[in-house]
Amino acid sequence: MREKHVTLHITGMTCAACSNRIEKVLNKIDGVEANVNLALEQASIAIDEEKVQYHTVVKRIEKLGYGVRPEQIALDISGMTCAACSNRIEKVLNKTDGITVATVNLATESADIAYTPGVINEAEIIQRIQKLGYDATEKQSPADKEEQKEEEYEAKKRKLVISIFLSLPLLYTMFAHLPIQVNVPVPSFLMNPWVQLVLATPVQFFIGWSFYVGAYKALRNKSANMDVLVALGTSAAYFYSLAEAIRTLGAGEMPHLYFETSAVLITLILLGKLFEAKAKGRTTEAISSLLNLQAKEATVLKDGEEIKVAIEHVAVGDLLLVKPGEKVPVDGVIVKGETSIDESMITGESIPVEKRPEDTVIGATMNKNGSVLMKATQVGKDTALANIIKIVEEAQGSKAPIQRVADRISGVFVPVVVGISIITFLAWYLFVSPGSTTEALEAAIAVLVIACPCALGLATPTSIMVGTGKGAENGILFKGGEHLETAHKINAIILDKTGTITNGQPVVTDFEAKNNQVLPLLVAAEKHSEHPLAEAIVKYGMERQVHAHEVTHFSAIPGHGIKVEIDQRTILVGTRKLMEDHQINYHIYDKKMEKLEQEGKTVMLIAVNQIIAGLVAVADTVKGNAKQAIRNLQQLGLEVYMLTGDNERTAYAIGNEVGMDPRHIFAEVLPEQKATKVKELQLQGKKVAMVGDGINDAPALALADIGIAIGTGTDIAIETADLTLLGGDLSLIPKAIGLSRKTMKNIRQNLFWALFYNSAGIPIAAMGLLAPWVAGAAMAFSSVSVVTNSLRLKRVKI
Repeated sequence: MREKHVTLHITGMTCAACSNRIEKVLNKIDGVEANVNLALEQASIAIDEEKVQYHTVVKRIEKLGYGVRPEQIALDISGMTCAACSNRIEKVLNKTDGITVATVNLATESADIAYTPGVINEAEIIQRIQKLGYDATEKQSPADKEEQKEEEYEAKKRKLVISIFLSLPLLYTMFAHLPIQVNVPVPSFLMNPWVQLVLATPVQFFIGWSFYVGAYKALRNKSANMDVLVALGTSAAYFYSLAEAIRTLGAGEMPHLYFETSAVLITLILLGKLFEAKAKGRTTEAISSLLNLQAKEATVLKDGEEIKVAIEHVAVGDLLLVKPGEKVPVDGVIVKGETSIDESMITGESIPVEKRPEDTVIGATMNKNGSVLMKATQVGKDTALANIIKIVEEAQGSKAPIQRVADRISGVFVPVVVGISIITFLAWYLFVSPGSTTEALEAAIAVLVIACPCALGLATPTSIMVGTGKGAENGILFKGGEHLETAHKINAIILDKTGTITNGQPVVTDFEAKNNQVLPLLVAAEKHSEHPLAEAIVKYGMERQVHAHEVTHFSAIPGHGIKVEIDQRTILVGTRKLMEDHQINYHIYDKKMEKLEQEGKTVMLIAVNQIIAGLVAVADTVKGNAKQAIRNLQQLGLEVYMLTGDNERTAYAIGNEVGMDPRHIFAEVLPEQKATKVKELQLQGKKVAMVGDGINDAPALALADIGIAIGTGTDIAIETADLTLLGGDLSLIPKAIGLSRKTMKNIRQNLFWALFYNSAGIPIAAMGLLAPWVAGAAMAFSSVSVVTNSLRLKRVKI
């Protein structure tokens, strides 16, 4: 008996009947003993691995309608050299018991892993990766990782300088082998095989030792990667040259040497890797720029004393002093003082926002004027900026579905290339140039070296990294590479009206009165009302510095309006029906009311002492950039729809104002019907994006092919969405879709050139038309060209 004890976190249990049912079903499985705890939402299970597999237990729990909650871990992985490495690690991890899903990213040199605690732990996952010949550590902060990368870069640079110094004399000897006459004197001592051996050996076994280590680890795990190709190719050239030097020793015969080929190949590959590392570093600049936004220290107030502390030492509940010109250290709420704060880095709004006690403030925003005392409510990884950085990091580390194609190709590429290389050698040795080991070896080495799938492995992740970074710089947060890819397929987009197309807050748009005494009376009357429109009227009066009268009696008439007594005057504010019930003649305003109502505004009549005195119109106004944003979406070829719970007249008025097709306006839609509308469009074969900001939008956001949350909305909408727009700027929606299209175009370019390069390069090398060192240079710079093409995205206008 081989027993294993695991603890599973069960989701979906609501009562004792649930836990009892799971326990009962699991204990019926031969080789399983289970104890399910409802309070802890855990199942402690003993599994006899000779009788039952772990996956069987999990599937049985899921079949009952419950879930097994995985934990997430992010690791930095070192030692990967090409797509074959990342594919190998990913494949092995995904076959490991307890790991739900693992994604390994070559460009970021990281892995995101979901696993079941109790079945496997973090240490075991790291050991599994190390067993494959790579190293894994807990994910470092971007700053620490950048520092480590810089150290590695400097070490590579030192190695490259040594390699160039030793390889240049060998490269110089190539002039003696050129088929055409070149008047360049080659010193005779450089043609000595033992001098060449002394120069080539350190390059082969000191500078190039990492290729041997990588190749050994790959072959030990029954796989093949770029290191295998490089080690095979350079070793063939080096050891053939060594054999030739020994064979011709004392024979007076000129040996065929390829020491320069092996040394120059390693040097060129190192040079290419160095350029690639530098270029890849630039793909993560978005994270660095976000990190630089954070405040480095804060002023904590303790016992009346101001103490400067590092931002990492600020705790929830601390009282912080923020002076003019300083960054707000963390998220919090103002306790004392007034100021204006520039929140453009979060909301995109350039106008500073006035802040008073009890107003919330966001970490990393800039305090413009006035000292304030604030209380920290969110610190460290819980702040708004930290969450933005986390979303960008996760997006950059994720895989787009299109990358799976490249992964499948590169997974079989290396073994196929080794096979082609062997066939090339035999073809040359037996048929093309019978008995000529030299020419056969040259062609075989060229095939090995030019076919490395590095460019293929970097084609997608580098574009995703730059694309998501570019988005973050512009206030567009894609939650993953898959969403960045899906966005380019969108051909229909649904916009929620309130808070998305409109500002979400009613304001007074029109006011008309018979004299200047009416507004003070109206404001006084509405001050006592709890109706949402009353707030807009009171705010309108305050902006005009109206002095409101004292109210002696107030009564609300549901569905009709209000009746108020002020200074022995009776004030009525409300609908036509309210006026009719009190026999008040309001018909002088009939045409005005009809016009305003056709514009989607809510109109209220005002009467003083039984005589009509004026009217006020209130509406939720359209955002300033909404019309242009919708026009831009239509120009991108998208069908734009609007959903609202408002009546048809208001919906069509707003739709007409922003230039929407009346057939694409859905009015009087209940919150639970929003997801149904998304489904209806999907059933018509459309790829649908849903844009919303409220809790009632969450089901529709989740169901849509792409859910887009307005960043000024609720946390639940942002959590559910695949794409978040910081601030309420609708112009970011067409920009996000445009960015997705440009990124996908960039990925296709990368994949085309990577595949074209390998497909064209292998037959050219096999025909003997490429010298091995030329093939090496081409291979090295193919990866650089792919990364450089991805970096072009940083310059595109969105």
